[in-house]
Amino acid sequence: MWTYEKKLEYPINIKNPNPAIAKFIISQVGGPDGELGASQRYLSQRYSMPFNEGIATLTDIGKEAAL
Repeated sequence: MWTYEKKLEYPINIKNPNPAIAKFIISQVGGPDGELGASQRYLSQRYSMPFNEGIATLTDIGKEAAL
């Protein structure tokens, strides 16, 4: 049995919100050229790789880019 508590690992308190910086951060993480897009490209390319070493390399890179 477990209990799910939705809380941050490190509590934050935003005193002065800055929409410009928030937009920049979102574009770096979730935009088409961001980290999430890059990791998805690496992970999808592994299915067309003919060699096991290449599959392992693309998997490792895709997992690290997603973190």
